[in-house]
Amino acid sequence: MKKIAGLVTLAAALGGGAFLQPAVAQAATVEAQAATVEARAASVELPSLVAYVRGGDVHVSKGAGEKRLTTGGGHARPRWSPDGRQIAFLKSGQLWIMKADGTGQRRLSTRPAGGPSWSPDGKWIAFGSLSCTGGPGVYRIAATGKGKVEVLFPRECRRAAMPAEKAMPAEKAMPAEKAMPAEKVAGARTASAQLTERLRTDDAVAWSPDGTRVAFRGGDCESVYDACLSIGTITSGAEKTVAAYGGGGVQNSGFAVIPSWRADGAKLAFTAYQEGETAAENLPVHLVEYDTVTGAKRTVGTSLDRELDYLDASRAVVTSQNAGGSWVTVVGLANGVRVPFRSGSQPSVQPAVS
Repeated sequence: MKKIAGLVTLAAALGGGAFLQPAVAQAATVEAQAATVEARAASVELPSLVAYVRGGDVHVSKGAGEKRLTTGGGHARPRWSPDGRQIAFLKSGQLWIMKADGTGQRRLSTRPAGGPSWSPDGKWIAFGSLSCTGGPGVYRIAATGKGKVEVLFPRECRRAAMPAEKAMPAEKAMPAEKAMPAEKVAGARTASAQLTERLRTDDAVAWSPDGTRVAFRGGDCESVYDACLSIGTITSGAEKTVAAYGGGGVQNSGFAVIPSWRADGAKLAFTAYQEGETAAENLPVHLVEYDTVTGAKRTVGTSLDRELDYLDASRAVVTSQNAGGSWVTVVGLANGVRVPFRSGSQPSVQPAVS
């Protein structure tokens, strides 16, 4: 049974004999794992706040305590402003903003939105939405909420009419991730498939630290591949393909979504999934770190890790599977050390407040 930093991973907990245990034994196992995770998390102290989602609401924490910033559910993809004083987020599939303490919540756009990302100067917020081509696109709006929504990508859509605004139903915007009841642990393989399908079309975007580029799902590469991830240069509209699946001579299928830049711009992490030509080439949901200079890629974390955000050059927070549910976990990018932080998902690290 595989252990990482003293924690039994979900894959190990559900493998082999776990499926043969009676329901009562499974329940006891999950409860024991949960108690271990909770105890370990109580000792974690981070240098800045992390925003995350649990039960459809945004919470923040940096250690022993936490604060819930929203109520009522339907919230997703919180992202801190560069000065650490505001948070952009999705509510019922639309773009909203609030202060760091949860006050001053206001909607910026009625256009259906994917996960937002701030420009480094804090003046703009980029978000994913349907483009004029019918595929994924990237838009931006002033952080003040004043002015029109502008198209960034695809380049050919900058002068085209925008698709009509049609908000997604709240229940379809982004389903809340829930811990699995103990009696349903044996169905974790199905839960993993549901996770994969939910992530497949996630349109979260990431603005580069130097302000010149945006990473996003799709792009011109979709004319060649079945699924892809691009980095677009804002001034020229040019795009570079970072990851591609199916078509164009690529004999696999999968996706790459939810990009995240390291503060120096040298690395771009994203959540990926791959089905290869053989079973040996299959990769369940996992994290990839891409070197923006050399183009080299490496897998970080472990199976079902996703939604990485960098703490610094050597550590990141990710969503992982622990004790039958989703947990924000601190991961050492070089040594692989893992420490659970909070029950939840979709973490975003607060920059240093000036």
